[in-house]
Amino acid sequence: MITRIIQDTIEKRLNDNKAIILLGPRQVGKTTLLHDFFKNNSNVLWWNGDEPDIRELLVSATSTRLKQLIGKHTTVIIDEAQRIENIGLCIKLITDNLKQVKVIATGSSSFELANKINEPLTGRKWEYTLYPVSFEEMAGHHGLLAEQRLLEHRLVYGYYPDVINSPGDEPAILKQLADSYLFKDILTWERIQKPDRLERLVQALAFQVGNLVSYNELGQTVGLDNQTVEHYINLLEKSFIVFRLGTYSRNLRNELKKSRKIYFYDNGLRNAVINQFNPIALRNDTGALWENFIISERMKYMAYHQRYSNTYFWRTTSQQEIDYIEEHDGIVNAYEFKFSSKKAKVKLPKSFVDAYTPDHTEIITRDNFHHFVMNGD
Repeated sequence: MITRIIQDTIEKRLNDNKAIILLGPRQVGKTTLLHDFFKNNSNVLWWNGDEPDIRELLVSATSTRLKQLIGKHTTVIIDEAQRIENIGLCIKLITDNLKQVKVIATGSSSFELANKINEPLTGRKWEYTLYPVSFEEMAGHHGLLAEQRLLEHRLVYGYYPDVINSPGDEPAILKQLADSYLFKDILTWERIQKPDRLERLVQALAFQVGNLVSYNELGQTVGLDNQTVEHYINLLEKSFIVFRLGTYSRNLRNELKKSRKIYFYDNGLRNAVINQFNPIALRNDTGALWENFIISERMKYMAYHQRYSNTYFWRTTSQQEIDYIEEHDGIVNAYEFKFSSKKAKVKLPKSFVDAYTPDHTEIITRDNFHHFVMNGD
């Protein structure tokens, strides 16, 4: 079994009196992780929010009723908690009134779960996110060299657990994942009238990975107005399908100030929505795949190791650009991403260097990326 980095962090929180909220996309292993924690513990009670009777049971439960339901169990795990109305109040009642009971709730939709838990559970929860398996986790599982040899494969098929564990069947699994789970939470909660346009929007975003995204152009492409496009992208982000990177703008008049780029949490899922699984040697989007891979892997690293930075890209009206910037405590680090080291002789724009005096600059290639997504230095 692949050891997830977040296991140690969660394990340290199991014995305090706060609830644990574990967010993340569907099918990334949240339930598997918890089953591994408690596989030999008979005092665990499992509730699944996808089950109608569980939702009905918990929707307006009192502390007295919850005490009866929980009985002598010392841990309560609530899977897909975003499906349960008033789940925050339910968890609060358990946490406040049943001190001997530890509550762990998982959710695949941060916008619904956050709305339901933030106010009731203020000061009563630890919140973490589990992503698709990371390069760092796979290197720890079967060695750095073995994982490095699979790099081009990962750029195409990504890191969902079922994909990793089913060599030879990756396209079918990814297509099933995209068709069955991709929009499940959004369609359930938002009651979107035109899901076909949402699907077309995701496909359009997949083709624009690494490029500037215009809500107006996207709207014209898929037949939606700007406000609806922005709303849908917000939902896609909070359902852990895509994430946004904004522009870094502080000093220069010709900097782009309101543009954004959009990336997918997983390369395989990105390729599934456009049904494109050709090997790297036969593709014309390797640069986009590399950029998406590196930024998403860096995001996993930063989340799992509690490294907090603001993240951006930088671009000017004269087309000068830097792929990725991190800023923390007044320190600016700037990075360019080039898949091939033969094309890595790139200098950062002098206007940026003069204006911001970055502490560290680097070109990240397939030959040197390991430290960037594993050690963080």
